[in-house]
Amino acid sequence: MSVALVTGASSGIGAATAIAFAEAGWEVMAAGRDEGRLEEVADVSDSIAIWTGDLTESDDCDELIADTIDEYGSLDCLVNSAGVIIRANVADTSDEDWRYTMGINVDAPFYLSRAALPHLLQSTGSIINIASDWGLKGGDRAAAYCASKGAIIQLTRAMAIDYARDGLRVNAVCPGDIDTPMLTNEADDKDIDLDEFLAQAAEESPNGRIGTPEEVASLILFLASDAATHITGTTIPIDGGGSA
Repeated sequence: MSVALVTGASSGIGAATAIAFAEAGWEVMAAGRDEGRLEEVADVSDSIAIWTGDLTESDDCDELIADTIDEYGSLDCLVNSAGVIIRANVADTSDEDWRYTMGINVDAPFYLSRAALPHLLQSTGSIINIASDWGLKGGDRAAAYCASKGAIIQLTRAMAIDYARDGLRVNAVCPGDIDTPMLTNEADDKDIDLDEFLAQAAEESPNGRIGTPEEVASLILFLASDAATHITGTTIPIDGGGSA
């Protein structure tokens, strides 16, 4: 039995990933802030358990790892998918917004990875961090978000180097425009009709469309699989060619 812990699992990429793991025969702990949505994800499969808490607190992250071990007895893959974006430049980013963004996007993966390490080293498992193409390049009005995603990419590389000889693999996935609630919120923020916004995003992509959460989930599942045992320390864009 293989066990995956997926954060940000109440919607978007996290929800699709939790479901993809369950459908592939994994046991899954799906963590998030919205219990109602998590229950909808868990309804898809008996292999999915749910957990709610504040991942910006190290004690809660320790508790999540402990609860996962209590539930399943082991841990083979940690997927750090929880993420937030505040649309603001540096001048307009408050202390609270900066700390909130860093808390979810950087602190939580760090706390969870640290707590999960003893179990992942025992299972020679993997950590998969959901970064962003804006962690590889800049983006407008997203200073804290870009900084946080750049940080998680560097954390991925550092951990991959530190633990490669122990058999632990650490990789980052860097989505571009994906049809998730985060993209919907961006349309609202810009006061643009959603269909018009999605059509514009698709037009700007080299392959002429935006991605789906399920496509990102398929990449994550591959990186967690035995087919990817020689892949570590990578940052893989999944953006229809946008980063090219």
